Amino acid sequence: MTMHTFTTELWLPAPREQVFPFFADAHNLEEITPPWLEFQILTSGPIRMQAGARIDYRLCVRGFPLRWQTEITRWEPCIRFVDEQRRGPYRRWVHTHTFTELDGGTLCHDHVEYAVPGGGLVNRLIVRRDITRIFAYRQLAMSRRYPPGG
Repeated sequence: MTMHTFTTELWLPAPREQVFPFFADAHNLEEITPPWLEFQILTSGPIRMQAGARIDYRLCVRGFPLRWQTEITRWEPCIRFVDEQRRGPYRRWVHTHTFTELDGGTLCHDHVEYAVPGGGLVNRLIVRRDITRIFAYRQLAMSRRYPPGG
């Protein structure tokens, strides 16, 4: 299985004690996920984020409806958390979210290790572009939520 890595960072002008709770609420994923994915959380009620929490989603990728389940495998409030795919479109998906205080704000770092059916060719032609677009949308949404001087 060929593993691929994607990383991105975004600095937000707010302390991590304000930024982290936004990410700690799984229902906020709908706000920062591009509309073209038709993303919906299926897990009902408030989701208690902690190691072992599982969250079910429905989304549409390139016209194909999919279900996805992730598990929080590491939970360190205000510092980091890790979600791993348990069911879904990837052969493997491990997403580490890290929050670091920097220059009066918060540096949000995303590190994703993933593997796709079809390997490197499918990744280069389709998946990498999709992941890049999804995270670019997320950065734009977060920048609007935490504008400079806001």
